[in-house]
Amino acid sequence: MQRTVTVETITTVDGVAALLPCYEDLQRASGNILPFALHEWHLAWCHHFLNCNPRIQDEPLFYVLRDSKGACVAVLPFIVSRRRVGPLNIVSIDLLGADPAITEIRAPMIAPGFETLAAHAVQHQLAKTRDWDWIHWSGISAALAQALGTEGSLRWLAPLSDFVLDLAPSWEAFRRGLKRNIRESLRHCYNSLKRDGHDCRMQVIESTSEVRRNLDRFIELHVMRANLTGAVPHPNRFASRISRDFLYEVCERLSKSGALRLFRLEIASQIVAMRIGIAVGDSLYLYYSGYDPAWARYSVMTTTVAEAIKYAIAHGFKTINLSPTKEVSKTRWGPREIQYPSAYQQGARLRSRLARRAYMKARSGAGLQSRLLRHLIAARRNWQ
Repeated sequence: MQRTVTVETITTVDGVAALLPCYEDLQRASGNILPFALHEWHLAWCHHFLNCNPRIQDEPLFYVLRDSKGACVAVLPFIVSRRRVGPLNIVSIDLLGADPAITEIRAPMIAPGFETLAAHAVQHQLAKTRDWDWIHWSGISAALAQALGTEGSLRWLAPLSDFVLDLAPSWEAFRRGLKRNIRESLRHCYNSLKRDGHDCRMQVIESTSEVRRNLDRFIELHVMRANLTGAVPHPNRFASRISRDFLYEVCERLSKSGALRLFRLEIASQIVAMRIGIAVGDSLYLYYSGYDPAWARYSVMTTTVAEAIKYAIAHGFKTINLSPTKEVSKTRWGPREIQYPSAYQQGARLRSRLARRAYMKARSGAGLQSRLLRHLIAARRNWQ
């Protein structure tokens, strides 16, 4: 018997808020391990990042797919953005996550085996709305990418690489499987502290009542790391008020659902390093971090990650997601690389092709023509 799905379209933030039961059912069915696909993330994102530029009008366009029994089998969270240029509108559709590198992977949630049905159903819905100029598909699974590829109208971009650690049953077994350089680094971390008469202690904060106070310290440490010179640059991802407000809300929501873990490393009664962790299914996602450069000689961030790994193993997690971007601080642990395909789909109209070209030129910021277009087209949002 051929499977079928029905499609419900959600276009308001209140409608997104009402989808919590659907997300919970789909989380169990899909095996999702990314925090960026959770209801808490999507709702907090809509509260803070929608319409943050007066020249760009955003609205949700969430497609909720249900099978013949009414069970939710997919949520594809799109955002429609309209930029006005004189009498014309430039309309783009993106998966939720156009922000200053806060949403690291733009993740739809689809139950296994429903990728082809989801791709065809959503493409059919989008085809009925012909006023868009392009669609950006990003953070999608290989199965969904393959299903979308049958449409033949997508231009594929460089994929996003994510790095995931498979955990052993014990810390000792995991440590034995590491390369020699990271084993030596770990010995240095702990021995150098002992040699100088210091003890370190890891605390894992989960309580909602403690989230705000600990996030205050996290922000301080994150800024310290961003301001550090002579090391691998790490931008301050929470420099803007809107990004900080989002972080506080989403972490409070995640703590209420039992997903938040704030890893806090203490030395000499000082909080010297922190990393945000988010538990999703049987995986622990390690999000942004910060540390006090005064303790850098002890490699406190390596110690923080090691303690987070020990915690994950002790609590039965199967994997740790070290987040995207290829850095030595991640690859030294020996993770496997997962690639998330990315593509954009051009509107059929000639005007759409010209609009996309003008938009990309405005975003580039190169040359007089680009600067002129940026005055006409709000290519980038103001995240302040």
